Amino acid sequence: RYRAAQKMDGMAESASNSTPHTTPEQSVAAQCQHHQQFIDVTHVFPEFPAPDLGNVLLQEGFTLNDVKTLQVLYRRHCEATLDVVMHLQFHYIEKLWQSFWSPKAPPSDGPTALPSSEEEPEGTLPKDKLITLCKYEPILKWMRSCDHILYQALVEILIPDVLRPVPSTLTQAIRNFAKSLEGWLMNAMSEFPPQVVQTKVGVVSAFAQTLRRYTSLNHLAQAARAVLQNTSQINQMLSDLNRVDFANVQEQASWVCQCEEGMVQKLEQDFKLTLQQQSSLDQWASWLDNVVTQVLKHHEGSPSFPKAARQFLLKWSFYSSMVIRDLTLRSAASFGSFHLIRLLYDEYMFYLVEHRVAQATGETPIAVMGEFGDLTSLSPTLLDKDDIELGAEGDPGEPLVKRERSEPGHSLQDI
Repeated sequence: RYRAAQKMDGMAESASNSTPHTTPEQSVAAQCQHHQQFIDVTHVFPEFPAPDLGNVLLQEGFTLNDVKTLQVLYRRHCEATLDVVMHLQFHYIEKLWQSFWSPKAPPSDGPTALPSSEEEPEGTLPKDKLITLCKYEPILKWMRSCDHILYQALVEILIPDVLRPVPSTLTQAIRNFAKSLEGWLMNAMSEFPPQVVQTKVGVVSAFAQTLRRYTSLNHLAQAARAVLQNTSQINQMLSDLNRVDFANVQEQASWVCQCEEGMVQKLEQDFKLTLQQQSSLDQWASWLDNVVTQVLKHHEGSPSFPKAARQFLLKWSFYSSMVIRDLTLRSAASFGSFHLIRLLYDEYMFYLVEHRVAQATGETPIAVMGEFGDLTSLSPTLLDKDDIELGAEGDPGEPLVKRERSEPGHSLQDI
């Protein structure tokens, strides 16, 4: 589907081998080719479900052929979207959406080479019929389910491992892409009814928010990796942690969290032991995953699982805040390191829980997150999309913590 793009990539590679002078187009192509090793280009696109129509459409004069045509066209459109993202050509998304939702709109910048899968006629479904079809609840519900599958696939393609180091240029490109999504879609669907646009934008908003969260989590991971590999910092953290009055912390937190004292003490001991062993980031990730498993195992298979998972996130965040408060009041030398680690662990815990809830409910994580209008209210440490300059120079942890609102009178600039 990308014969032209692949040819350009090949030209860039041969040009770089034969001469030091390359065109900007060749440099971009070479960079995209380099970045593809960090994404999942082998991802298999799942099948879409069939719409549950009932008799409503037939009663309004629509035929099953119209619905089947829409199914084929929308599947082809989503496959083209996936191809574009897999080749990291994000700017094509706006044109793809315009060509599907507003096919009569003339291009603003003249003829543009689109992917070959979009050069073929999209079909014969008129725009007015497309608008009318999308107004019906069964079709809108089906399209929402398809979008959940599509955007989840895109997330897994772009960020297959949230903890794996990736170039800052790639994460910044993904964040810029996320910022543009809602505007592109609203512009392409400007002639559609508000309820249709609201449903479509709601899903793409969850997708954009997920990309921002995962890239922030990845950036936190790389900043924390340096701390976890520093023996002197780990020793200082362990020394400061042993001075924390955990009995007092438990006493204050128990009224709010109502956590089992034995479980809290075990987590405290395990945390100190894991820190003492100077565990790697991957080992810490396994420890956090095991914590989620132990806490939620009693709710597996129960309708209360999502609620229990959300309650656990709130309790985890509250308890860790109390520990950070104690470290602050004691002016702990390793406060900055603990603050960074806390940000990472809270966000990674949120990542783990959302996937457990998705697994328990049979939904995609995008669908789980799309149920809530304000995703930022759920994430305990979600940073604003403009709070982090991923490509900034200096210590990778510095931009994160300098912008974080800390307790009064405590500077984080030394982290």
